[in-house]
Amino acid sequence: MFTDRLDPRLQQAYLDRLGVAAEPPSAAALQRIVRRHAERVPYETLWIHAGQAWDIDPHTAARRIAHERRGGYCYHLNGALGLLLTSLGYATTAHVGGVHGPDGANPTVVGNHLALSVTGLPTEDNPTGTWYVDSGLGDALHDPLPLVAGAHRQAPFDLTLEESADGTRWHLGHDPAGGFTGMSWTTGAARVEDFLAQHQRLSTSADSGFVQVAVVERRDATGVDVVRGLVPSRIGEGARTDAPVTDRGTWFALLADVFDLPLDDLTPAERDRLWSTVLAAHRRWEESQA
Repeated sequence: MFTDRLDPRLQQAYLDRLGVAAEPPSAAALQRIVRRHAERVPYETLWIHAGQAWDIDPHTAARRIAHERRGGYCYHLNGALGLLLTSLGYATTAHVGGVHGPDGANPTVVGNHLALSVTGLPTEDNPTGTWYVDSGLGDALHDPLPLVAGAHRQAPFDLTLEESADGTRWHLGHDPAGGFTGMSWTTGAARVEDFLAQHQRLSTSADSGFVQVAVVERRDATGVDVVRGLVPSRIGEGARTDAPVTDRGTWFALLADVFDLPLDDLTPAERDRLWSTVLAAHRRWEESQA
């Protein structure tokens, strides 16, 4: 999937967005890039509710991240990150994944997630040198994980990694405090085409959770800031759920201040559509609770 490289000027703009400098590949440098990506590039689906039709080309996603201060969901975040890492000299592979709930993995979720691995960076704690990298799960990883079966801690979450008996699949088990149960992925290399059908469904179908509720998440070292519709919350250190933000100006200011999403790329009509769509969804939810 990552067979070419970023334009050097776009690469530099991307690094500037993350606040890191280009340096030779290493486990420590990989950690710095992945951490900054989690902290500075939000997981967000606001584009769906603003009426924007995004594709999942990694170059396009990288331009949005670097120049428009936008984020996206897994195809955009991990697609762009994988392209950046490849351009910096990392041996990076995209994988077909599937995020699932309590009922476990099943064929319907295959391809609803793009996962990454990076090889060739051995450390004392990870002698194989293979790392699981994922900036596209919203409330899960803050750092790369050694691709080693067992329990892993990334505050505030306890995570697990399991390898299938035949070595063709891995599974991430998420903490119950998180927003999903787990994610499985295959070890083979993926192509953009492997995700097109699920991207179409996730971004346009009425039964997609992304279409039903706008979501923004930003991971840091101690937890996750979240907005679902009009409701801000925090998972982890300082956990809380705030009252719905029903004032338009306050809601857009929250997105800019907490998530670094000024949304300057939106036209006035798109901003109006985003607000009216999110407000209408919240009112429908209130009516359902009455």
